[in-house]
Amino acid sequence: MQRLRDADSSMFKPECIYTSGGGWTEGGGSADSQSMPYFAKLMLLIFCGVLLGESRKHKRGRWTEEADVQKTSHTYKKNYDMTKAWSGNNKQLLRVEDHDFTMRPAFGGPAIPVGVDVQVESLDSISEVNMDFTMTLYLRHYWKDERLSFPSHANKSMTFDGRLVKKIWVPDIFFVHSKRSFIHDTTTDNIMLRVFPDGHVLYSMRITVTAMCNMDFSRFPLDSQTCSLELESYAYTDEDLMLYWKNGSESLKTDEKISLSQFLIQKFHTTSRLAFYSSTGRYNRLYINFILRRHIFFFLLQTYFPATLMVMLSWVSFWIDRRAVPARVSLGITTVLTMSTIITGVNASMPGVSYIKAVDIYLWVSFVFVFLSVIEYAAVNYLTTVQERKQRKQQEKFPCVSGISSTKRMTLDGIYNELDASSLEGDPRSQMVAEEDKQEKMVIHLTMSNESNSSKKKGLKEHVSLRIIQNTHAIDKYSRLIFPGTYIFFNIVYWSVFC
Repeated sequence: MQRLRDADSSMFKPECIYTSGGGWTEGGGSADSQSMPYFAKLMLLIFCGVLLGESRKHKRGRWTEEADVQKTSHTYKKNYDMTKAWSGNNKQLLRVEDHDFTMRPAFGGPAIPVGVDVQVESLDSISEVNMDFTMTLYLRHYWKDERLSFPSHANKSMTFDGRLVKKIWVPDIFFVHSKRSFIHDTTTDNIMLRVFPDGHVLYSMRITVTAMCNMDFSRFPLDSQTCSLELESYAYTDEDLMLYWKNGSESLKTDEKISLSQFLIQKFHTTSRLAFYSSTGRYNRLYINFILRRHIFFFLLQTYFPATLMVMLSWVSFWIDRRAVPARVSLGITTVLTMSTIITGVNASMPGVSYIKAVDIYLWVSFVFVFLSVIEYAAVNYLTTVQERKQRKQQEKFPCVSGISSTKRMTLDGIYNELDASSLEGDPRSQMVAEEDKQEKMVIHLTMSNESNSSKKKGLKEHVSLRIIQNTHAIDKYSRLIFPGTYIFFNIVYWSVFC
């Protein structure tokens, strides 16, 4: 500024001009020197105007932005929680980097309580062969970790996905006796983490687990099974982590649409107890118990009804003539093979247990009935063969009998059927045949009376055996009553015991 003032004063100083007359005169300077001060002032004025305009434009833009922010802020709630619109890093808000989350909350102090509740989404399958079940559920954990507390004006929570779970401490819950399990990951990992300002945490995930179920098949298929899904901390004993059902019996919820093809779900309930391991200690264990009752209608159609039909089909042979060997043998073999196929099919869908099942009792008793029907015909056919052999011996021994007509031999040996008897009664020559028959029977009687005394001692035994042999058709008659009656009695006892 001092230099500028010196320059201005020098501009307005009077100058001394030497004239031709040899003297000095005082004057205002030339025209060029007089125009310089005005040009500098003009440039300075323009420069100051430009600076002033730029400063006003900047202030006007800032005032406009503040007005826009105030205008849009009216669309939010008056008590808006700034944690919901946190523009910075969430880890900084939760101070994750300031703590060691490899240690449980309140390390060195009392056990941290961890509440659990479960919502069963579906019961996917029950496998008798593998003796396991598959279930899809929502598993939720509740605990408090003061290291995750944060300031909030409206006491609002913050929700995160599975990426933050790897940076903080979470309970190490696992499924006891599980064979396979996984967390659903479509379209992202089905994990939710909700943190409250006071440090309370909700940790939820969607899991499908296949676990073992010890089944008792002694009453199969008229049985009921009780299965359990067990939850337990893997590393923390009851001195470090106290696992409990958050809402007691209300901690387990199920979907009303859950259903199975072969089972009726009767009841879901929860229990808890301590599990002791000699090498590591005691752990809190939670149980999800459910009772399954098997639908019997499927097995009635697929097993019991076909087996009963095969047994009834085997009884048809009792009404077939005993001389029709191919018909009765093929029928018996067919029913035996069919029963063997039914037994094999049932056992193929069941585990190889070492005890007898209820269905095994029914099928094997039915198989015995079918097998006995085949044995019955074998006995009838054998006795018929023995009878025919003795008839030949009698004919060779008593030649006089060989001269008797075939119709009369039938009346003698006692093996004619009722149809033959009825046909003889309707014959007009029956009276003549009766007179001749009397004479021939007298001859046979006289001949047989000349036997030795030794044969008379065996007369009683031969008489009884002869009566049985001569009436082999009576075995079929008795079987027509004994077999159905015994099988009906067995069914009454079976269904009254197992139902």
